[in-house]
Amino acid sequence: MPYLPLSVLRGGGRIPYKRAMDASFLKMHGCGNDFVVFDERAGSLGLTPARAAAIANRRTGVGCDQFIVLEPPPPGSKADVFMRIRNPDGGEAGACGNATRCVAWLLERENGHRTPVIQTISGLLPSEILPGGRVRVDMGAVRLDWRDVPLAREMDTLHVDLAEGPVRDPAACSMGNPHATFFVDDVMALPVETLGPLLEHAAIFPDRANIGFAQVLAPDRIRLRVWERTAGLTLACGSAACATVVNAARRGLTGRRVTMIVDGGTLDMEWRGDGHVLMTGPTAVSFHGTMDLDRYAA
Repeated sequence: MPYLPLSVLRGGGRIPYKRAMDASFLKMHGCGNDFVVFDERAGSLGLTPARAAAIANRRTGVGCDQFIVLEPPPPGSKADVFMRIRNPDGGEAGACGNATRCVAWLLERENGHRTPVIQTISGLLPSEILPGGRVRVDMGAVRLDWRDVPLAREMDTLHVDLAEGPVRDPAACSMGNPHATFFVDDVMALPVETLGPLLEHAAIFPDRANIGFAQVLAPDRIRLRVWERTAGLTLACGSAACATVVNAARRGLTGRRVTMIVDGGTLDMEWRGDGHVLMTGPTAVSFHGTMDLDRYAA
């Protein structure tokens, strides 16, 4: 069966949701950053934070780095869809670049529109379907003030007073969610799974943070590994790739256009002069299915 958006998985029309059970979903990924995607544009499925967390569990649910729900855009919005993002613990996130690209691809398959606009709680994210199926998304303007990250106290976000074991002196910014980037000599030699949770919960980050470990390979090439809030070590993190190109350019380590090598593939990044960050990369559908949502406690 061809890969189709949720609304056309059956019979070419929108799936009739008569009750919570037998809800259709897609499992998708961008460079290995994986998502479970549900469609609530036709009506609520009762996807509470607790239910989302249960489905996101890799042992007892479907498993994913982020849980995605498509909803109607707010009245008057210029968006084609509202994308609600939940972390594996059910908490809501403001940005997810790889999921945005996946949803843009779905919308193009649904209506043929090659420049869909996706709205999240952090704002509008214009996207473009490129030849060959790659997707570019404008992740919006980076925010650099310490209050925007946020940090616990006033500080220069280019040099955050934080150290743990072999890493120190990260740069921080917000891409709709908090990020800190440590620049290191050999990213593959770092115990990321040990350092990640300690740094995620560091007191300087009142909302916790996504932690990037970046090795600059050339002025236009970076190797990146990311410990994501609540999700742990992931194969890719789009918003972290955005934060990394910004922080690297701010420190003069790279230019504003960078190929970002992550554990699951490569992303092409650009920090434009207007402050917006563009991310381009692949998307993929792993499988589609149905589930009885009543089996997951709401």
